[in-house]
Amino acid sequence: MNYIYILIGYIIIINIISFFIMLYDKKQAIYHNFRISEKTIFIVSLLLGGIGTYVGMYVFRHKTKHLKFTIGIPIVIILNIISVFYIFNYLISSF
Repeated sequence: MNYIYILIGYIIIINIISFFIMLYDKKQAIYHNFRISEKTIFIVSLLLGGIGTYVGMYVFRHKTKHLKFTIGIPIVIILNIISVFYIFNYLISSF
């Protein structure tokens, strides 16, 4: 049962990180500084941080005009939900 709590904690932390990545990248874009690559943003999203990225996109109005993000991040969220479902089922059935 402890693995479930670890997984929930991981999901919360990775989504907070992805949310703040969007904030950081938006601020860097405003000041024309070094940016976080889109590849990095997608990797963090695929590591179960899709919801944080999606919320960050719309809270900070960042990358909302990029088709890659407006379509890609919801697809990543669906993949995250499917992954979490299978991980939870595995953890529940193994104990």
